[in-house]
Amino acid sequence: MSDLKIFAGRFSNYLGIKIAKDLKCKLGKCSIQTFSDGEIWVKYNENVRGSDVFIIQSTIPPADNLMELLIMIDAARRASARRVTAVIPYFGYARQDRKDQPRVAITAKLVANLIAEAGADRVITMDLHASQLQGFFDIPVDHLYGSAVFMRKFRQMKIPNLGVASPDVGGIKMARAYAKRLHSDLILIDKRRPKPNVAEVMNIIGEVDGKNILIIDDLIDTGGTFVNAVNALKKNGAKEIYGACTHAVFSGESLERINNSPLKKLFVADTLPMEHSSKKIEVVSVSGLFAESIWRTNKNKSISSLFDVDKGD
Repeated sequence: MSDLKIFAGRFSNYLGIKIAKDLKCKLGKCSIQTFSDGEIWVKYNENVRGSDVFIIQSTIPPADNLMELLIMIDAARRASARRVTAVIPYFGYARQDRKDQPRVAITAKLVANLIAEAGADRVITMDLHASQLQGFFDIPVDHLYGSAVFMRKFRQMKIPNLGVASPDVGGIKMARAYAKRLHSDLILIDKRRPKPNVAEVMNIIGEVDGKNILIIDDLIDTGGTFVNAVNALKKNGAKEIYGACTHAVFSGESLERINNSPLKKLFVADTLPMEHSSKKIEVVSVSGLFAESIWRTNKNKSISSLFDVDKGD
């Protein structure tokens, strides 16, 4: 891996250190500054000419995180890197993926265009809000699944009389894949959303009474949908309720909602930094999965075996 160089933006530096450690190499040195007027400045402090450069940075708002990634890509390209891969653990703006009302932007497509135009040759990301977002990019996208890590955790726990639930219709495919692998029943929670970030649970489809339930979701933002699902399941006779989400966005009062809910334990991946601790939350690292995908990409080997694809029937 003599030509492999890994760098990380300031927001994802914690994950970059873990990935570099898993690869038994050092995280590349670069200087990143924000001037007093808000402009971001990037300089690589080592030679990247002819190197296979991987830049780790989530694009969660504020927009500075996305802008920092774009500038890092551009700087690597202008420093004559042989190939530049954007490693985006959490792809922000993914929920703005369609025109669901007049005169709105499809921001997910805009961000995909910006990353490609900045000079990225490839993208590695995890648990996109919708898998079809891969088609928004005009460059190759390797889409990893957090289930590859979470599944090992739940198999070790051996939770008896388990049912797997999706908090909404959009997550049914992922929940079905978990249920199939864990040999458990599938439960669907039907909800309607009266306005953005506000969810109301309507109906539960499946047997809940007396079961231990695992709720699967790709991300938790305000926690409204997730906690409403927990409360509805408990009201319908569920025993212990567990949760798993890849991207712990946790905005607003989400942590307070989770802590005050009847949830037993929530497992989250470290695609985003956990700024607040909670006895109900356990972080599961996906650095090894990203490290393996980076190593295989560098060696031009297939990484399809890392795609714990939702093959639920």
